[in-house]
Amino acid sequence: MGEIVGAGLLAHVPTIVLPEAERLELNEGKEITLVTGLRQLRKDVFESDAAGDYDTVVVLDSHWATTVEFVVTAQQRRAGLFTSEELPRGMCRMPYDFPGDPELAHNIASFADKHGTWITAIEDDYLPIYYATINLWKFLGEGLPDKKWVTIGVCQTGDMEDHLRLGRALADGIAATPGRRVLLIASGAFSHTFWPLREIRDHEASDPSHIFTPEAREADYERIAWFKEGRHDKVLDSMDEFWKHKPEAKFFHYLMMAGALGEQACVAKGRQYGEYENSVGTGQAHLWFDRPAEGWTGTGVPTSPGPRTPHSRA
Repeated sequence: MGEIVGAGLLAHVPTIVLPEAERLELNEGKEITLVTGLRQLRKDVFESDAAGDYDTVVVLDSHWATTVEFVVTAQQRRAGLFTSEELPRGMCRMPYDFPGDPELAHNIASFADKHGTWITAIEDDYLPIYYATINLWKFLGEGLPDKKWVTIGVCQTGDMEDHLRLGRALADGIAATPGRRVLLIASGAFSHTFWPLREIRDHEASDPSHIFTPEAREADYERIAWFKEGRHDKVLDSMDEFWKHKPEAKFFHYLMMAGALGEQACVAKGRQYGEYENSVGTGQAHLWFDRPAEGWTGTGVPTSPGPRTPHSRA
């Protein structure tokens, strides 16, 4: 039986992969703590035994939006050069090379019907890849050639319940893969409104005073505090309020992860790597959740994938 041994809600902003001199220039001569936080997370988890010798990382990618189904990557290997269509000046010809996990991908897809959703495993080597995956792999996966990486996109026609269902299928697919030990990464931001183009260069520093509105900043701080307390129930029960602040991808990256970890019953407490920081108006932070000794839901089991109570919809 496979299990989820750790999970994280991590920021992937383009700034983290810029050369150091450019990062310092944008941030008033100081290093952004999103960079130092990822470096420490790699030491604490991705390069250590703290994650129980994990096999596979599954990235829940807020930049990859599908339309009529969820898609999970199922290639034996993904390799190439990545240039971002969004910011080719800053993310240009970045090399990547890592093994995939076709067995896990197909097992996840096989649980779609059980959870009333649609999931397809795609093996096409020409399937695009996005920087919400690549930027985090550069920090957490590069140089660890035996670790498999798989990506699942959000579905732009889905709502909250659909993304929770994906998470439930993800948990079942992991459980059905013998011996597999998996780390989940929900790759995306908190509040996510950019400053307009003619103003954006005045707000490139990481100080949270540059978040687009004070209300969005306070909403982000509130959720970060809840995550540190292990109160995933509060985060989920207040999604209607949080959507007013336009979290990235409607926070679907987190909702998929929550669906895999037990939703309202999840009690995992987050520890923060780096500070809460601005990125041209958007709220960014790294939170990591180790599997509690008593299980993600406090029941002593890795997940609790049984029937769920329906939630409000996006």
